Amino acid sequence: MIREWNEESLDHRNTLLYAMGISEEDAQRPIIGLVNTWNEMNPGHFPFDKALIAEMKEEIYKEGGLALELPITGICDGICSNTPGDRYTLPTRDLVSSEVETVAELNMLEGMIIMATCDKVVPGMLMGAVRVNIPTVMFTGGYMAAGHRSDGRMITLTHTKQAYAAYVEGSITREEYKDVVRNACPTPGACPFMGTANTMCAMAEVLGFTPHDNASCRSQTPKWHELARQAARQVMHAWREEIRPRDILSQSSFENVVRYMMATGGSTNSMLHIPALARQAHFDITPETFDAISREVPVLSTIYPNHPTYTMEDFEAAGGLGAVIKELAAAGKVDTEAKGMFGTLGEKAARACNKNPDVIHPVSDPIHEQGGLAVLHGNIGTDSAIVKFSAVDPAAWKFSGPAKCYDSQDDAWHAILKDEIVAGDVVIIRYEGPKGSPGMPHMETFMAAVLGKGLGTQIALVSDGRFSGATGGLAIGHVAPEAYEGGNLALIRNGDMVYIDIENRTLTVDVSDEDLAARKAAWKPVIKPATGWLQLYRRQCTSAHRGATVYWDQE
Repeated sequence: MIREWNEESLDHRNTLLYAMGISEEDAQRPIIGLVNTWNEMNPGHFPFDKALIAEMKEEIYKEGGLALELPITGICDGICSNTPGDRYTLPTRDLVSSEVETVAELNMLEGMIIMATCDKVVPGMLMGAVRVNIPTVMFTGGYMAAGHRSDGRMITLTHTKQAYAAYVEGSITREEYKDVVRNACPTPGACPFMGTANTMCAMAEVLGFTPHDNASCRSQTPKWHELARQAARQVMHAWREEIRPRDILSQSSFENVVRYMMATGGSTNSMLHIPALARQAHFDITPETFDAISREVPVLSTIYPNHPTYTMEDFEAAGGLGAVIKELAAAGKVDTEAKGMFGTLGEKAARACNKNPDVIHPVSDPIHEQGGLAVLHGNIGTDSAIVKFSAVDPAAWKFSGPAKCYDSQDDAWHAILKDEIVAGDVVIIRYEGPKGSPGMPHMETFMAAVLGKGLGTQIALVSDGRFSGATGGLAIGHVAPEAYEGGNLALIRNGDMVYIDIENRTLTVDVSDEDLAARKAAWKPVIKPATGWLQLYRRQCTSAHRGATVYWDQE
């Protein structure tokens, strides 16, 4: 047994289990928690239904365990996009990690299968699992089918925002806009682009927590159900052998994830979640790690928004995550000895096949010579700022223009819909960072309006907020120090010239150090109201440069 019980406490627990119909014989089995985030507000988590749970329970029972379901929070970022509720999405990651820790420790579980698909829930569950450190396997929910407009064109959730901006502008009709809304999300699962959800599911698989192919498998297919049964069998193997999360994790495990992110143009949110998760296992992944790796690992695969039409369906058909790992391994770009609950990374590469080199390129023929994310420095973001340049047209990799400053995304969004922001502007959206908002909401709505108006190479955004993984265009976020903490972003004024050079990794404003110091002396922060959990998060969280988490500090 993983846990140590005395007779009295075990009998006391079992008395309560008997009340729910569990037999005396079954109460002697190791209890494996099925920590489930199923709910009716999240299509990414909707597949974790009672039928799936029954399959997992059956497999675990055959292997000698007793699986019991334990529900926790499972939010969908898209549900609250462009609302005040979006401030809660990033803090939810730390909240979920606390829930996993609580249900595992309070119930003295012998092992867990943790189930999640979406942006903050996957890293949150893994953070909790690493802290608890009992035998744990993860199962992710798979991707949804791509949507299609009535005329056959591919669409996804993010196209709804672009279509709204185009509708307001008058370039499409209301019926055309509503056609996108009706057809963008045809099935449950993760949105089928290289957004944060699919990036985080890939993180879980590269770290070795999920079955082979789980991160690039269509949801609710026969293959997906078989992977669920594999996960159930494997957690019992981990229990018998007492294999714990910290037994399989290493510094190279996390660096492998960063290498995969670079090769696939993964979400900028990975630069918050991977460092926060690594910290729980006592490893350090920082923006500097990302930047160093981005210079040596090329982009091998691009799906939307990095590619105009490819989606997860094309990615899976080409060989999926395993094929990317195979190409990286062949070029010596990953540590193939890294362990996992389902074998080493080298074993994953060996079983994979690249079926379409147009979708997944070899390292010898990359899409970009450097990785898909870049870390910028300068007198804006003196710690760091982030850009997903694989989603930026190369024509905009060097950009300059006058600043137009807004203290909220909402103000900037209304301004661009009214054509108050024009080609050539560098839009500054500030006080949207971890502490400033608080909660660091997405700036995707503003950027979707930029793209919807066809200005993706003509307007730049610089913000201390963050982005959806599906955000395209010249969007620079995670500026640290953030405006709320007195970073230079707070001191920029309308008309100041801002210079962006992605290839040279610079982000500057043409204001002298002396003038910035004078402005700082007269500066007062914008303090947005917060209560309860958001207020606590604001007080305790670190900067975006260090994971934006309340769990950064180690004992």
